[in-house]
Amino acid sequence: MRPLLVALRTNDGLSEKLAEAAGAELARVKIRRFPDRETYLRYDTSPVGRAVVVLCSLDRPDGKFLPLLFAAAAARDLGAASVGLVSPYLAYMRQDRRFQPGEAVTSTYFARTLAREIDWIVTVDPHLHRRTSLSEIYSVPNVALHATPMIADWIRGNVDRPLIVGPDEESRQWVAAVASNAGAPSVVLRKIRRGDRDVEVSVPDIELWRGHTPVIVDDIVSTARTMIETVGHLTRVGMRPPVCIAVHGLFEGRAYRSLLKAGASRVVTSNTIPHESNAIDVTDLLAHAVGNMIGGAAVATEAMHTR
Repeated sequence: MRPLLVALRTNDGLSEKLAEAAGAELARVKIRRFPDRETYLRYDTSPVGRAVVVLCSLDRPDGKFLPLLFAAAAARDLGAASVGLVSPYLAYMRQDRRFQPGEAVTSTYFARTLAREIDWIVTVDPHLHRRTSLSEIYSVPNVALHATPMIADWIRGNVDRPLIVGPDEESRQWVAAVASNAGAPSVVLRKIRRGDRDVEVSVPDIELWRGHTPVIVDDIVSTARTMIETVGHLTRVGMRPPVCIAVHGLFEGRAYRSLLKAGASRVVTSNTIPHESNAIDVTDLLAHAVGNMIGGAAVATEAMHTR
C-alpha cells in the first residue's frame, strides 16, 4: 500500500513534488478553525493500515504545532501502520539550556511533546547549537539531512570564481563543507553581537581574493543583520557584490528586501521554507530519507507483531 502524505500546507510546491518522489498519495485532509479559534481536522482519505507521513515545516511554529499534533494523533487513532514527520525546518532548537534562573528549556519540552505522537522524524540541517545530534532530545528515530552538497552544486553552476564566506564562527561547519564540495577557497569572519539586532562583523584580509565573488553561507537567515553587516563590510573593502545563501530563509519582516538593498547581488535559499528566494531543491534528499524511515518503521512493526 502506498504511503499517505499529509501536507499541512498545500500551496508551497514541496508537497506535490515530495509525494511524487516518495511514491506517496497526497491525503485529503480538512483543517479549519472553529469560531473560537480551536482547530477542526478530518481525514477524507483513510489512513488505515498505511504509513502516514506528515509534512510540516515549522517556521512560525506556534500556529502550526497543534494542527501537526492533531494530524499525527488522528492518523494513529484511525489505524495508521506508522506515523512519521518530515519537518524540513525544525523549530525550537534555540533554547537548549537554562541561561537565566527560571527559564523554560523549550527545545526539550517541544521534542518530548512531539515524540509522543510520531514514530520518526526527518529534517534538514537543524541548528543544534550546543548539541551534537537530534538524538540528544528526540527519543524517536531521526535523520538530520544536510543541504551542503546541493548548495555547492548551485554555486558551481551559478557563481564565477566563488569565495565561500562564513559570517561568524558558528557558520564554520557550513563554510568548510560547502567549500570542500564546491572546490572553492573559504574564509570565516568574526562576529561581535551586542544585542539581537546589533551585530558587528570583522573585515578579513581579502587582498588575495579581489578577483573572486564572495558567497556568504549560513544555515539560517532570520533578521539578516549578520549577513547585512557582512555584505556591507565586503563591499566597502572593494569586493564584488556578494551572493548570500542560507539553508533556511525565515526572513523576519523586511529582512529579505533589506539584504538586497544592502548590496547582495542575489539571495538564495532552499525550499525547506517557501519563499521567493528558493533556488535549491531538497525534495529528492527528503524522499530518499522518507523511504528509508518507512522501511525501518515497517520492519519494527513486523518484529513487534511476531514476538
